[in-house]
Amino acid sequence: MEIICANANKLIPFITNAGAVFLGAYSPVALGDYFAGSSHILPTGKSARFSSGLSVCDFFKRINFITYDKKTCIRDVLSAVNIADSEGMIEHKKSLEIRETI
Repeated sequence: MEIICANANKLIPFITNAGAVFLGAYSPVALGDYFAGSSHILPTGKSARFSSGLSVCDFFKRINFITYDKKTCIRDVLSAVNIADSEGMIEHKKSLEIRETI
């Protein structure tokens, strides 16, 4: 998005979805493509609502590790069972409920 007007910085709080925003007459998109650091690969088709421009982070593989002890598991199981039940995820619900008996 390129915004060329007086006091363009004042519009920042109103911008909620954009891959990159170029503010002012001296911030052409081409500088972003070549020098300014923003990605040339930007979200299209309204995908800026949930996605960002391509970055080095898109090439990292991330792994989440989760571990519970018995006490904490039992504490959280009831809430998770209620969520699974409300979503109709019967097998998820069963996998949670069995933890109460182990």
